[in-house]
Parts: sequence; C-alpha cells; structure tokens
Amino acid sequence: MVNETFHGRVSDALRSQRVETPSWAYANSGTRFKVFPQQGVPRDPFEKIADAAVVHRLTGIAPTVALHIPWDRVDDFAALSAYAKEQGINLGAINSNVFQDDDYRLGSVTNPDPVVRRKATDHLLECVDIMDATGSRDLKLWFSDGTNYPGQDDIRARQDRLAEALQEVYARLGTDQRMLLEYKLFEPAFYTTDVPDWGTAYAHCLELGPKAQVVIDTGHHAPGTNIEFIVAFLLRQNKLGAFDFNSRFYADDDLMVGAADPFQLFRIMYEIVRGDALSPEAGIAFMLDQCHNIEARIPAIIRSVLNVQEATAKALLVDREALGRAQEEGDVLAANAVIMDAFNTDVRPMLADFRAGQGLDPDPIAAYHRSGYFDKIRAERAGGIQAGWGA
Repeated sequence: MVNETFHGRVSDALRSQRVETPSWAYANSGTRFKVFPQQGVPRDPFEKIADAAVVHRLTGIAPTVALHIPWDRVDDFAALSAYAKEQGINLGAINSNVFQDDDYRLGSVTNPDPVVRRKATDHLLECVDIMDATGSRDLKLWFSDGTNYPGQDDIRARQDRLAEALQEVYARLGTDQRMLLEYKLFEPAFYTTDVPDWGTAYAHCLELGPKAQVVIDTGHHAPGTNIEFIVAFLLRQNKLGAFDFNSRFYADDDLMVGAADPFQLFRIMYEIVRGDALSPEAGIAFMLDQCHNIEARIPAIIRSVLNVQEATAKALLVDREALGRAQEEGDVLAANAVIMDAFNTDVRPMLADFRAGQGLDPDPIAAYHRSGYFDKIRAERAGGIQAGWGA
C-alpha cells in the first residue's frame, strides 16, 4: 500500500512528466528480414500526428511528437506545426537521417570523400532550418558511420571529420536550440563505430559547448552495462539531454520500453528523480524510440508511455531518507531493501486514481479500444501508400 504522504508527493511529480512519442513508431516497421504492414497505418506526417494526438489525449503525458527527416518531409512545416497544435500537441525533436543513402556506404560526415561529407552536413543544416519552421528545440543526431575492417580508414581522421561537421552545425543553432548526440555500440559498422559510447559523445559535446548534450538510447550498450551510472554521471556534468527509451534482449532490439527489464527502467528513473531532473524545466527530453513489428502500434505506444509512468512512480516512492540513513550506516541489506520495496510496490491502483483525478480514463488502453478510433482509421486509410522506414 502507498500511504497518503507518498501518494501526494508522487502525484505532484507526475503532473509535470512528459514523454515524447516518435512519428516513425506509428508507421510500418520490422526487422532486417520483413516489414509487417498493418491496417490503419498513417500515409503521411499529418496522419502520424493525428495518431500521436490520440496517445496524448488518453495518457495526458505525451504532448509532443518527434519528426524524422526525410521520412516526415512536407512542403510547409509551419502548416504541419499548426496542424499539430490544432490536435492538441506540438512538434518535438527533429531527427536527421544520414544512413539511408547509397552515398553513405562508407560513412556520412566521416566519409573519406569530401563531396559526401558536404552532402551529409548540408542535410543536418536543413534539419535546423526545419527546426526554425516548427519551433522545435532539439536536433537529434545519430550516425551509422564506422568501419568494418582494420585499415579501412583512418580512425583519428574520422573523428576529426566528425568534429568539423558537428562544429559547423552547432554554430548554426539558434539561441534556444540544442544538439543532442546519440551513440551506439555497434551496427551497421562492426569494427569501429565513430560514436560508439557515451564517453565519445560526451567528449564531442564538451568540446562543442553548452548547447550540445548526450542522448542515451537504452538499447545501445553492451550486455550488462550499468546505464543508471551513465545517467548519474551525465546529470552531474549537466550533459544529459535526452533519452531514447526502448528495450533489448540481445542487441538494439528496439522493443517496447520496460518489456525486457522493468527493473532497469526503474533504476534509471530513480537516478532521474534523485537528480531532480524529472520536470520539463530540467531540460531532459524523455523520448520513445521503438519499432512495433508485430504488435498493434497505437496500443503499444500507449503501453510504453504507461511503462515509463509506472517506473517513474515507483522511483518516486523510494524513501530517500531511509535510504540515506542506511547508506551512511553502511547497512547494505537495509539500503537495498529500500530500493526493492519501492520497485515491488504495485502502483497501478494509485496511477488509475491519478488519471481519474486528471479527468482521464483510469485505463487508457481500454479507453482506446472503446473509442472506435482504430475502426475509423482502418476505413479512412484504406488505399494509398503506408508510411514506413523511408517515407
């Protein structure tokens, strides 16, 4: 049971929580072997935004949707932004794409060919132009750049090329805009990856300046990596800018957040709570980055948002005074028990009450199924070309 004091504290903190959903999660996605199309999938960015708005109306904590360029390119981004506002949400981070062009076979901004590097950097600059039009704060960068074989390219020279491109784009950012640099242990480069870990991303962001911060994708680490340590370190350095939430069993599986290891998600959110970084004012963008291959997309995204909310509620239940006393006394078992008591608490009834108090349905997924929205979009979106990884 959650006592009234804790209940009130958790509710107060949860009112300010925000989770950004990704436009591409509403489209068709799949594995390297097969993309499984579904009925009712959006055919353009406007329909993706309509779906994202439904998620926000049902959960109350997903007021922004991230765009991916060129997948979400439109003729008039100001009009797209206005449409999002009409639907009750806003456009969030602008994600670049320098990994789906034949020219990037040997890399994008680190490519040995200066013509290809120029093309890639120009795309990043275009994304900043789009941010100007949409009012977006964040430019999110992920590079698939790397090498597959020893001797394929000069490792240090590739870092120099990366730094040069990042500096040019950083100089283009507006006063209230940020660069968020993501890292990934491997794939598709299997010998060296040019931004393989948080240390590399951190070093480049430190060199760039205060408007450059690190993105932690929870699936982009070696097995057994202590992600909450990375969270704590980057928070301490004021260099944690965003999360890409997902889940993995083996590599970068992009499964629903909290699906593989809910305890890990809880531990990550505890470090956020402990660092007073939960509210939007702290500047951390909590984003989903998932591929819904076989599950129904909108219910899966709703479930993912709720998974983050549940992990956060449990993290807020940690009795930090009791934990501090146990830590100071060196009582290892007592300290761990405080953490485990919070994690093992069933917060679902409390969250149902919280949603009801916010004027929301206590069960957002059931509300979605009752709404008839799927039947509506299945009928309206029959025909045309469904959106996916490349449109």
